[in-house]
Amino acid sequence: MLGRFVVRRARWIVVAGVLLTVVAALVGAGTIGALSLNRFEAPGSESMRARDALAREYGTGSPNVALLVTARSGTVDDPAVAAAGRALTEELRAWPGVGDAWSYWTRGNRPTLRGDGARQALVLAWLPGDADRVRREALPALAPRFNRADATVKVEVGGGDEVFRQVMEQARRDFTRAELIVLPLVLLLLWRVYRRFLPALLTLGTGLTAVLGSLALLRGALAFAEISTFAANLALVMGIGLGVDYGLFMIFRFREELRLHPVPEAVARTVRGAGRTVLFSGVTVAAALSVLLVFPFPFLASFAYAGVAVVIAAVAAATLVLPAALALLGRRVERRSPAPDSAGIWHAVVSRVMRRPVVLGGAALGVVLLLGAPFLGIRFGLPDDRVLPGSAPVRQMYDQVRAGFPAEEADALHVVMPAADPAAVAPYAARLARIEGVLRVDAASGPTPWLSVVPSADRLERDAIGLVREVRAVPAPAGTLVGGYPAELTDYRDGVTARLPLVAALVVAVTCAVLFLMTGSVVAPLKASLLNAVSLTVMFGALVFVFQDGRLAGLLGFTPTGTIEPSIPLLMFCVAYGLSMDYEVLLLSRIKEEYDRTGDAAGSVPAGIARSAPLVTAAAVILAVSFAAYATGRVVFLQQLGVGMALTVLVDATLVRGVLAPAFMRLAGPANWWAPAPLRRLHRRVGLAEDPAPALDAPAPRVYERS
Repeated sequence: MLGRFVVRRARWIVVAGVLLTVVAALVGAGTIGALSLNRFEAPGSESMRARDALAREYGTGSPNVALLVTARSGTVDDPAVAAAGRALTEELRAWPGVGDAWSYWTRGNRPTLRGDGARQALVLAWLPGDADRVRREALPALAPRFNRADATVKVEVGGGDEVFRQVMEQARRDFTRAELIVLPLVLLLLWRVYRRFLPALLTLGTGLTAVLGSLALLRGALAFAEISTFAANLALVMGIGLGVDYGLFMIFRFREELRLHPVPEAVARTVRGAGRTVLFSGVTVAAALSVLLVFPFPFLASFAYAGVAVVIAAVAAATLVLPAALALLGRRVERRSPAPDSAGIWHAVVSRVMRRPVVLGGAALGVVLLLGAPFLGIRFGLPDDRVLPGSAPVRQMYDQVRAGFPAEEADALHVVMPAADPAAVAPYAARLARIEGVLRVDAASGPTPWLSVVPSADRLERDAIGLVREVRAVPAPAGTLVGGYPAELTDYRDGVTARLPLVAALVVAVTCAVLFLMTGSVVAPLKASLLNAVSLTVMFGALVFVFQDGRLAGLLGFTPTGTIEPSIPLLMFCVAYGLSMDYEVLLLSRIKEEYDRTGDAAGSVPAGIARSAPLVTAAAVILAVSFAAYATGRVVFLQQLGVGMALTVLVDATLVRGVLAPAFMRLAGPANWWAPAPLRRLHRRVGLAEDPAPALDAPAPRVYERS
């Protein structure tokens, strides 16, 4: 039996745990540098086939580097400035790794490459290769070389890959700064919960072990999968969050067991009882994140690998190393000062809800739905440089482009027609030119014809996705492919949104199956999924209210664009769903204990919540503070994660688990634990139930009347 084994081998397990953590730190240290820098692109899509055709047939592609050239005096048509522009274009074309380069001065003074007032012009370049090669190898050397100024011109470097290179660098700085804030703050909050530093250090140590272990596991996963750098960021957030949750749950349970049993027995019973709940919670969280593997995009699949790695490391640390440490430390983790009567307070609150489930539950539901109401107006869009703060160099460059150029030619749509009759190209180009917001259509000659459809900056800003769809809807020669940066982002966005219903269904199905194995009920898992959906509306409502509509843009220091990029809400959905199920497992396990012990469907709810709510609330506050630290970052993606997750965790742990859950369970009564006879027999064979916990000094169960 695991609990007895941990007690007998406690010293060896602690030593092995420390050594493995050190090894994980050494292995994980190289993980971040080995992770990939992914683009927002959909493999196999029309835009990717167009990109491949352009590279293969013409040796060119969508420009991913842009130089903004500003004349120090006069205009870009002055001889000295024009000569400098041509020399700059040739220098960029000759730079190692650059596949093609062109500019205002080498493309027949094309007006879309010249700014209003003729003081600025653009040099564009295509760097072939994946994001790792371009962003890690080429741009770090290219950007400093071409960001320069002399007496004739000033040059600033931009481009899509430069934008996301700076996003990665800023995100790394933000995470480092946030972790330096979070770790001491979490330790302080844990001390406030435990009133002793020793259990606080043990709990934080569990979180750090989860982080380091997950990074080491990700290093192994790199042997067979491409994993994004953002996966390491998720490992940091989730590792601390789950480690703290599980550490709190195990130590709280150990303290309860110490009231009635000696230290060895208390440890064994803690592992046998609470350890099973931790395992169920971990499986639930891992299941919620693993469904991201249904997406054929490495960026999203990376978070599935990170989530599973974090769960494995956190569960191992909480059920092996932490209990072994408790066996050695014994009663030194007990509270020195009397505990506040938070269990009694929660018992009183839930008892009141149980007496008036319709009124109080309806009020809580109304508040949650009001907070989530902005979600009805969500608009998914495409990311650009405005995910960065206004102080970022590439953001300042594009602010000038938006203000001074009629079009963003770097965002032109490329229409490749490998099998077209040359006589059909001109009429087709004329039809494309009549699309609202298209400034010009340029034709390129070569082995196969292709067109460059240059949109106005206003149309791109207003409706880039609609533009792509209109271009693709124009009757075209057979085999026509539409690519270019807006098309690539549109295909990625469509690929994500098309699979959202499947992801939601899989998350619900898998987590319901895990909860059935724990409870033996089909009602409790469905109730949990419904309440999770309710709490998640708060997160999406916050994303729309704060970021899409820009209500707190001044306070948080970001620029709203009126849309939300779909990948981040999808990630947040899986993380929040998993964490909500984590809290649900902790609550249900204690309520089920009481119901199995007493058979009282109504009285078991306040008694069970009184046992678990104090630690769930403490864990939620700590986790919310951890997420909130990322709201101080300078990248909008991280701010969205911080604000949305912090608010969701707090609402979920209070209104949802403290009011809506008991109200629902009061109305359902004994049906909470119902399952058809075949499933009951299945649960008796394969289900796992937690051993009863020691009795808690709490008010006796009461008889409740329905309101």
